[in-house]
Amino acid sequence: MASDYEVQFIDRDERDARFLVRGVTPAFANGVRRAMIADVPTLSIDEVRVIENSSVMFDEMIALRFGLVPLTTPDDYEVGETVTLALDVEGPGTAYSGDLVSSDDQVKPADENIPIIDLKDPEGSETPQRLEVEADAVMDRGREHAKHQGGVAVGYRHLQRVEVVGDADEFGDDDPHILRGVIEEDGELVPTEEFDHDLTNRYPGKDVEVHDVPNAFVFSVETDGSLSVDELVTQAVDTLSGRATELKEAVQL
Repeated sequence: MASDYEVQFIDRDERDARFLVRGVTPAFANGVRRAMIADVPTLSIDEVRVIENSSVMFDEMIALRFGLVPLTTPDDYEVGETVTLALDVEGPGTAYSGDLVSSDDQVKPADENIPIIDLKDPEGSETPQRLEVEADAVMDRGREHAKHQGGVAVGYRHLQRVEVVGDADEFGDDDPHILRGVIEEDGELVPTEEFDHDLTNRYPGKDVEVHDVPNAFVFSVETDGSLSVDELVTQAVDTLSGRATELKEAVQL
């Protein structure tokens, strides 16, 4: 069945990609989208132990900020497994996510420049503000909590084909014909940003019709850095395959 699918990347880097999938139904496309958001597990800080906090921020707010730091997620962790991280910083200065020290070299903040708190050196005080914290990150899925969603922006659109049906009426209006996504033109894929999303720029003076290409969808995927785009997509498809196998076995009982 997989041989019936065709995947073509339009643009791609480690965290952001856009790709075309042909030969899938709308239900399958939406299933992949939902799986990327809800079913692929990632590590995220879940429990925080504050040892010392002389900053101006409450412990609860510190814990909230820790939970918002994306962590790289190795492929050998299972759901429910944990890893410990620690932070020990003193002002004056800003504490960043990169100051977190992990008990596992594979696990670290996906971005090192996320500010956690600005620690001061209060005037008239002999001791600067200090923050010492231990935290446990747990492996879990996005359907349990949004902080475990590795896909921060996941969506898809129909691939569209533009047909020139004649010349535009000379007395017609010159309003823009806005289209967003990707069009197929003579077998080539053209992102609409190349012509500022306005078909009148691409086909000046022409009357055009826009049609959805059946069973062809352009996915736009952005991750928070906990996983690469490749890892997020392949793991999402694997979860769908696993569910289908479970259903097949249950029906045959």
